[in-house]
Parts: sequence; structure tokens; C-alpha cells
Amino acid sequence: MTHVYCPECGFQNPEAANYCAKCGALLVRDSGAETTMAYTLDEGEDDAAEVLEDLGVKGPALVVRSGGGRAGETFHPEGGRTTIGRSPDCEIFLDDVTVSRKHAVLTQRDGGFFIEDLGSLNGTFLNRHRIETAELNDGDELQIGKYRLMFLLK
Repeated sequence: MTHVYCPECGFQNPEAANYCAKCGALLVRDSGAETTMAYTLDEGEDDAAEVLEDLGVKGPALVVRSGGGRAGETFHPEGGRTTIGRSPDCEIFLDDVTVSRKHAVLTQRDGGFFIEDLGSLNGTFLNRHRIETAELNDGDELQIGKYRLMFLLK
């Protein structure tokens, strides 16, 4: 039996899978052709937070970077608690089967913002590390299911 490895998390999936069973990322099939890709950062290239600021996105905010065809969508947390999940009752609704109904909560306390996983099956990742609870800093990447969000504080 052959397997397909997820390009995002490296999880070994069955050959027939189209999406990663662990993180929900689209699985890319190898065409068999040999390809080479190169990308060079320009020295003066702006970082993503500055580009978003130029577009008028001000924090505190969570901006969808990729996933679900919702790139660029912005969520501004209101109040002390903002729930994130697959349930339409959540303030931030992420429609993906790898996202739990009540997946995580964003809280504001002690002058900062914190993300807390609510016992989700597939986990909450901050800067590609699985977390239970962590403080968010400006420019952090949050991954919930197939969604990658950038946290902006400014």
C-alpha cells in the first residue's frame, strides 16, 4: 500500500486521500515529473504584517492567510472571550471537518491576548507548535484545521 505525505505537517495518509487526516491540508500528488523551484526574497520586501497594515487592517485582529477560500477575511475580537470553532454559535466560525465545534477560545487578560485549545481532537497550533494555551504576539501564526490565521496586535 502506498501513502501520500502531507506537505504541511508530514502526516502519512492513505493513497486515496485528498485531504490530510491530521491537519486538513490539500494533499498534492506527485506527477512523476522532475521539477525544481526556487524563490528568493528581495532585500526590501515588506513582511506580511506591514502589508496588511497598508491594506487598512488594524489589530487586534485575526486575518485568514489561507484555508477554505477565505484568505484576507478579518476577525476582530470583541469583549474578553472570542470562541473559535465549527459551530455557527462561535464568534469565529471555521467551516472545516477537522475543526471541533468549540475548538479554541481567544481571551484578553492581563493586557495581552491568549489562545486556549478547548480539548479539540486535532489541536491548535501556534507558530507550527501544538499548544494547550499560549500568549499571542503580533505577527504570530495560528493554525486551526486547514485555516492559517495571522494575529495582529497593532
